[in-house]
Amino acid sequence: MQASSQVFRLLSVIGFCLTATLAQAAGLRSIDIPADADGPAIHGMIWYPCAETPGKNPVGVFILPGVKDCPLAGDHLPLVAASHGRGGSFLGNHDTAETLADNGFVVAAINHPGDTAQDLSRSGDLSVFIERPADIKRLIDFMIGASSFAARIDHDRIGFFGFSRGGYTGLILLGADPDWAGVASNYCQQSQRPFCQQILSKGYPSQPLTHDPRIKVAVLADPLAIFFSADSLAQLKAPVQLWASERGGDGVLPRDVAAVDANLPAQHDYRIVSNAGHFAFFLCPPALVQAQPELCADAVGFDRLAFHAEFNADVLAFFRKWLARPAE
Repeated sequence: MQASSQVFRLLSVIGFCLTATLAQAAGLRSIDIPADADGPAIHGMIWYPCAETPGKNPVGVFILPGVKDCPLAGDHLPLVAASHGRGGSFLGNHDTAETLADNGFVVAAINHPGDTAQDLSRSGDLSVFIERPADIKRLIDFMIGASSFAARIDHDRIGFFGFSRGGYTGLILLGADPDWAGVASNYCQQSQRPFCQQILSKGYPSQPLTHDPRIKVAVLADPLAIFFSADSLAQLKAPVQLWASERGGDGVLPRDVAAVDANLPAQHDYRIVSNAGHFAFFLCPPALVQAQPELCADAVGFDRLAFHAEFNADVLAFFRKWLARPAE
């Protein structure tokens, strides 16, 4: 039975790779959302369907396949907004964005101000956790409002992808409210992180954080879940694909992600990635392997590249299922 399952998985991945090869290339376009009363300026990137032959585009330490500023191919396209982890960037899950764009999705990812690889000025501050969901709401507002793609996006087919703190961000957007008192009495009793000191001194907002009902479905990879109780998650209704690394890392414990699985009232698909650590959910370019090997090393026997082929295929299938265009 196990061998049959492995063969089926291998064939599925091969089929996905063939499909991706035959699909259109990803277009690439930078975006800048201006500062306004709701927050600071935000920089990001869009991956989208493109009918031209892809090239190689150096962006920082990454080489992105695609076509810069390619004309957008298609109409009535689904949108996926994406949120990175602590100290990451909009490039962290670029291969997943490329896969979705190659298969007909518009993917918009941003750098969360104050919590990126280039700007860690507020990474430990509670304000980042409060502002992250608002950042994504502003991104969606921009994509279906001021962006040049707005008229080509189906406003009724919007999804979300988030990794680590990005997964936390997604839970908030879907309707969760942090259990500040619970965090104070549990996690923050053993932590000296700055945001814990703010929580212990009750320096958090009394009102709910930003929710966005326009998001119809979400994929959450190893979400930071210390902020949520069963009551916190009680209002979630949108379908979720929830991923957990078996080993965890960077403050994300497998038991916390398992608690999200146990307490999610919404229909969801829960997947534990055997032998994986937290950082297995993104691919390291060679320069990052040299600069930060701790982000790129895996347990013996874990093949990160092979996992991403499966991961991207499953993420694509999930978004296709829930963001399919209604029959006309």
